[in-house]
Amino acid sequence: MSFHGQVPEVASGRSSSGSFTDHFSRDLRYALRTMRRDYGFAIFAILIVGLGVGASCTIFSVVNAILLRPLPFKDPARLVWMANHSDDTNDMSGKTVQVDYLLEYREKNKSFADLAAYFAFYGLGDAKLIGDGQPERLTSIPVTQSFFSLLGVEPQIGRQFTEDECKWNGPRVAMLSDALWRRRFAADPGIVGRAIPFDGGPMTIVGVLPASFDFGTIFAPGTKVDLYVPFPLSPETNRWGNTIAVVGRLKPDATLGRAQAEATILGKQLQQEHPKMNDFDPHLSMLAQHVSGRLRPALLVLACAVGVVMLIVCANLSNLLLARSAARQKEIAIRVALGAGRRHLLGQILTESVLLSCSGALLGVGLAFLGARVLTQLSAMKIPLLADVRVDGTSLGFAMLIAIATGLLFGLAPAWSASELTLHDALKDSNRGSSQGRGHAWVRSVLVVAEISLACVLLAAAGLLIRSFLRVLDVNLGFLPDRAVALRIDPSDTYKTQEQQNAYYTEALHDVLNIPGVQGAGLTDALPLGKNRSWGLAVKGVQYTPETYPFGFPRIISDGYFRAMGIPLKAGRDFTERDTKGALPVVIINASAARNLFPGGEDPLGKVLLIDPERTIVGVVGDVRHMALEEGSGNEFYLPIRQTQDYGSVDLVVRSSLPVAELTSRLREALSAIEPNLPISNLRTLQTLVDRAASPRRFTVMLLAGFAGFALILASLGIYAVISYSVSQRKNEIGIRMALGASPATVRQLILSETMRLAGVGAAIGVVGALLTTRLAASLLYGVTATDPLTFAAMLAVLAAVALLAGYLPALRAARIEPVTLLRSE
Repeated sequence: MSFHGQVPEVASGRSSSGSFTDHFSRDLRYALRTMRRDYGFAIFAILIVGLGVGASCTIFSVVNAILLRPLPFKDPARLVWMANHSDDTNDMSGKTVQVDYLLEYREKNKSFADLAAYFAFYGLGDAKLIGDGQPERLTSIPVTQSFFSLLGVEPQIGRQFTEDECKWNGPRVAMLSDALWRRRFAADPGIVGRAIPFDGGPMTIVGVLPASFDFGTIFAPGTKVDLYVPFPLSPETNRWGNTIAVVGRLKPDATLGRAQAEATILGKQLQQEHPKMNDFDPHLSMLAQHVSGRLRPALLVLACAVGVVMLIVCANLSNLLLARSAARQKEIAIRVALGAGRRHLLGQILTESVLLSCSGALLGVGLAFLGARVLTQLSAMKIPLLADVRVDGTSLGFAMLIAIATGLLFGLAPAWSASELTLHDALKDSNRGSSQGRGHAWVRSVLVVAEISLACVLLAAAGLLIRSFLRVLDVNLGFLPDRAVALRIDPSDTYKTQEQQNAYYTEALHDVLNIPGVQGAGLTDALPLGKNRSWGLAVKGVQYTPETYPFGFPRIISDGYFRAMGIPLKAGRDFTERDTKGALPVVIINASAARNLFPGGEDPLGKVLLIDPERTIVGVVGDVRHMALEEGSGNEFYLPIRQTQDYGSVDLVVRSSLPVAELTSRLREALSAIEPNLPISNLRTLQTLVDRAASPRRFTVMLLAGFAGFALILASLGIYAVISYSVSQRKNEIGIRMALGASPATVRQLILSETMRLAGVGAAIGVVGALLTTRLAASLLYGVTATDPLTFAAMLAVLAAVALLAGYLPALRAARIEPVTLLRSE
């Protein structure tokens, strides 16, 4: 007797001769021949495993880069982040430190080998590179002298900053990032010592940092940093208030707990010694926790989703292997009759399943390399260390482990079933009612129920996160991002006095408003969803305690800004060109500040606030979500740009009906008369600010939705396979039913009822599992609860539709059975 044209190899289970290697090599050859013979099944199985392993390896690479792999610094386990008050706030003034506190803390503490800092209120495009080529705005980060040495970062060429260079009004020097050095200066090693022309005066390049150091991906996700300049720890910078972000390196014998205990005591002591300085309440955390701690819940959810997907992959392939083993029952039974031992059969079938899984893993690793490369290109996403995602040796080891575990898991049920088969059972199984056939059907039904249950959990989690994401995008921003752009237009160094700068702003606004198609234009020092600082904000004549003293977020703006942004004016008036130096100091507050400062419903117009000088309230505007999409506005107040110089950058906001490319060209032409070296490349739409703020949620939602969709496809394949197998096993029964008068519609209803019974059991178990597991993702939700009934109803509706579709094709085939032809063949 032959099977598919070949006689199966037989190894006696009674003989102990032959080494493990011989048995394994024979099993491997047989598995390869089987895969070549059933190439359709092998390709399908490899594809499913490849997609599952590819997704798993990609997510593991993300988790490895963000949570597991040490930060790319020297001895990163000793690096500590120091936040003032709390790190869980978007108020930069509320978590940064004043310069003198750093100097005294560094001198008096016993836990840190060194402390360094960078200026947290740097602006995007602060440095304007001029000279040869097109002018370009570059982002520079002011850092203290020991910042790089504390991190263990050494320049690849040149040197670090000296003490003299880190003094107030010291020499103008800079260190370049590797990316800027290669892009703008062609990696010329002679750049060190060269003076490069910048607006404000030339800077001498003293060094180039290594490619392995990327400030943006660690300290400012989504920001491209080009160069670094010295930040002086001086009385002048101390007067700026809370401005620096502090990093420390623990001494070898110090622990975070002891350092925090010391910081609590020392912080109170320093605050008592300097009552006129800002508050100082240091809170310490490991730098790695500060960088990636907020993403930990989302990444753990994604890791769990990957585990669920791989379980569904295993269940699906187990089902397919069980169906395939039904066609090989006689072959396996004869092997047993000829002396093949149970252990050998188990080993041979498991070898085949592991070989399939490892073959799929090769495809999966290729997909993971592609996925990691795509993720590293998402530089605009506000996700730390995303640029460091790569498939390294650890990821490859994980992929191999997953492949072997998957192969063993999905091959276990078919292998065990085959090892218990006898020749009598195999011959009987070809007829109606065999116990082995019923056993196969029961196991396959259980596997499908498990697939549906796991898919339910993923669908519910994905549905909740999608609804949360839509709720976040649907919040009232307080401004209209559509058809609005922003462009950095700080006056050049030739405009030295406040009067000259005010004249520059007035002329710039007039020139822009004269462009056809421009509907509004205004200036601001702080675009929404960026950095925030806070100032004291008190009503004149009202007594406050230190605990109740109100604070607010200042915005320095020009007339026309509210119109350009689409911010509604609730009461009073907008600023005008007459609100300039020497005029009555005025202020406009938002609706939240009006409610909080005047809780009795008192009209705020005409009241005086104690800010820098006393300022009279002349208007009230709507709230704007300046800090985060999920957070309210808090107290905000707007100062006219012509009455203050307390700002670091100036952005021009333009609302226009023109396409962005055409508007960019028109702006360059309009502003060239007053600023011929104005870079235009940093123009961006306001929608990009919103997209960047929503990017961490979008990242999680896209990946989880993809996993849920993949799980749904696998579950539908499982349903289809089980129902198709059931129809093939019940052909005689269906034929007899139709011969006795059953209509095709009745047969279709019978098969679809079986389909929905499986789906119903799986959905019931899945809903219970989803109710338990989605609570773990509650911290990621916004505007919906973990038990949102609409999400669960939608999940059940989608699952029911997919189950009906998967069961309809087998039901249609069953309804087309010709009873006469079938009974004649019997």
